[in-house]
Amino acid sequence: QNMDSTLHYIHNDSDLSTNSSFSPEEERKSKVQDVVPQALLDQYLSMTDPSRAQTVDTEIAKHCAYSLPGVALTLGRQNWHCLKDTYETLASDMQWKVRRTLAFSIHELAVILGDQLTAVDLVPVFNGFLKDLDEVRIGVLKHLHDFLKLLHPDKRREYLYQLQEFLVTDNSRNWRFRAELAEQLILLLDLYSARDIYDYLRPIAFSLCADKVSSVRCISYKLVSEMVKKLSVSSTSAFVVDLTSELAEKFCRCPKWSGRQTFIFICQVKCLLLFLFW
Repeated sequence: QNMDSTLHYIHNDSDLSTNSSFSPEEERKSKVQDVVPQALLDQYLSMTDPSRAQTVDTEIAKHCAYSLPGVALTLGRQNWHCLKDTYETLASDMQWKVRRTLAFSIHELAVILGDQLTAVDLVPVFNGFLKDLDEVRIGVLKHLHDFLKLLHPDKRREYLYQLQEFLVTDNSRNWRFRAELAEQLILLLDLYSARDIYDYLRPIAFSLCADKVSSVRCISYKLVSEMVKKLSVSSTSAFVVDLTSELAEKFCRCPKWSGRQTFIFICQVKCLLLFLFW
């Protein structure tokens, strides 16, 4: 109804930001855009109603979550106001499969929305996913670098304190979780300073090098070698000297053969860089 008139409605962000609450008519207008037929968007938004998922199709919310980045890309960031409430509803859905779907695509949505909208609307959702079930956390972990690189450096640095939490999982046998963490840490080396790498990433890397699962350890050897490489080109050479000294103390002179073998594996990846400073 009134399709022609609503399609010409122009959303005004400044007007909405000054009002703390909206009437039903104002709320309806806040979801109006002129990119696709409004009836089509309204139908999509209505499918995320939790009561509809219980009475019509239990999988409907998951399908909506899967399609949301595509809808956001079609509408454009200027029409994000049409999807914001729906996204928050899906992000707090009782079904972990729905939240997991959003967790796997939040980095793509961040690219679509840009840094400002991401900081305001996506970061709180991202923080919630970090504290969720492992089935949901793995979604943000697999694209941790992709998401963090879009944040302001000061905001990105806040997550250094939370990286260690990824070592703890609901199921200790979930070694793929720790392996993925090691892979992401290799990518994260380019986003942080030498001081941050030494203070926050180094303890995690050493912990992963001593993991019970060989696949995790193998990836961790590459992580440590890349860490040495990163620190060696920094202006503060003391970090790499301290790091290589710690490697020698913990692994090279380890009383257990497995520890000494770890040192050899690390040297095997970037042997020249390691011995330059040892």
